[in-house]
Amino acid sequence: MPGSAQLARAVRDALAFVQAQAGVTETEVFAADNRTLLARLNYTSHIPCNGVEEPKSRESHGIGIQVTFDSPEGTLLGFGSEPSDLSQAGVARALAKARRGAVRDPEFRSFARPGAARRELVDYHDPALLDISDAQLVGAGWKVLQGGLSAFLASSRLAELAGSEAGLRALGLILGGDVTIVQESIAIASTSMPEPQTDISTLLTSFVTGMVEAQDAKGSGWSTATRLAHLTEESGADAAQRAIDAIGGARVASGDYTVVFGRQPVADLMNNLVVPSCHAGAFYSSSTPFLGKLGKPVASPRLSVYDQGALPGLLGSKGITCEGLPTGRTDLIKDGVLTGTLTSWYDGQRLLNDPAIKEKLGVEAAAAAQALVARNGFRFSGTGGRAFDTQPETAASNIVVEGAEPVSIDELIRAVRHGLYIGRIWYTYPINGLRAGDFTCTVVGDSFIIRDGRLAAPLKANTVRISDNITRLLASVAGVTKDVRGTVVWGADEVVYTPEIAVTGVHVDAIAGFMEALP
Repeated sequence: MPGSAQLARAVRDALAFVQAQAGVTETEVFAADNRTLLARLNYTSHIPCNGVEEPKSRESHGIGIQVTFDSPEGTLLGFGSEPSDLSQAGVARALAKARRGAVRDPEFRSFARPGAARRELVDYHDPALLDISDAQLVGAGWKVLQGGLSAFLASSRLAELAGSEAGLRALGLILGGDVTIVQESIAIASTSMPEPQTDISTLLTSFVTGMVEAQDAKGSGWSTATRLAHLTEESGADAAQRAIDAIGGARVASGDYTVVFGRQPVADLMNNLVVPSCHAGAFYSSSTPFLGKLGKPVASPRLSVYDQGALPGLLGSKGITCEGLPTGRTDLIKDGVLTGTLTSWYDGQRLLNDPAIKEKLGVEAAAAAQALVARNGFRFSGTGGRAFDTQPETAASNIVVEGAEPVSIDELIRAVRHGLYIGRIWYTYPINGLRAGDFTCTVVGDSFIIRDGRLAAPLKANTVRISDNITRLLASVAGVTKDVRGTVVWGADEVVYTPEIAVTGVHVDAIAGFMEALP
């Protein structure tokens, strides 16, 4: 697989070759080398297993070219890519694809142009993650798995239920999930930024689901790290303990509750509803519930949300975007007020030149410029890494959620008194379109009934669905906790660093079965 120096040479040579071809007016060349390593976890106490199974890898590299061409109809924009070949022959094939597929795009202004901002993050990857051996990958899987097994064995509740070692195995103790390592190298050069820029990043995540099958109880755990040395047993231990805590789950009736959202639900709501609503493209298409509200309140004054792509130690940090521009901080919601958007260069330029910008953002173009700085043009693949065969799109990096006057989780639950703690949701999606703000999701685990200011009983998984409106939730924040933790949701490239958040009046629908109402 090519290193960063080879990628840099490839984009420099490709830029020179493409610029020399007939009809070419502007060029952007992007090369990437991605590797994803995975150790699959599969422990079952009552069925023979290997514990850590299927260590494997996925690798890809290639080059992608965006080109503008002169034509009698005006400027045409084309894109082509070629896998596994950085040579001039590969570049020529990619250029031919770009030429064949070129179309007129009246909203295209230019490829990314450098501004006053300078790159903040360099040499931030972990060499140990970049050079990890097969044995170390398997060892990382066992480390996480051992955390879960230790939690199961240390549980007095399981020992009481089982009565013996054989009984413990018969409970059906399960730990499943994975440890995943992503290694990324990119290089980019363009007509306006001809000197190749490179970036190398590494990250590590672990996801574990624990089950006590005989008790129909499950729990989950996760961890994020940018250093191999920072991997702990935490995700396995959390998954096992939460499965134990879920034994004997109860149901609740439909109604409006004060809900403490755990970190995974907050991350899921951010990923599926709030962050897409803050994309410049959503304002351009008038598909955001924040339409026309730049500089106006959209949430409780307790709440602030920003994207920070250049802070060392955060999982989603990058040195440069996939358009060759510096990453950095973009404030989206500050003390409840909408202050910015996430944007790529293309989306930002398109909106700044839109005659309807005041209707869509709420301010004229001159006032909107600071809210449309292109720090978020990425080519994420959805499976880890930055893809050479796609064009840049707007995407978050590290979404950070903060609250005014934060308290401990125990203080927050005491203040709630009666309600629900929701620890895990899934299938979160907008209904009636993103602009309406209405959404639904299902509570699938790690959740509890709150009575008299304490966690009184586990909430049975898959028995309630939340149906509400995201703008109402944002306006109804009643409190936040102090501790912020990195959380990645399934299928997302960005990471959400979030506390736990209490929200009043959340509507919950019971799905089926006997239900008890809270006082």
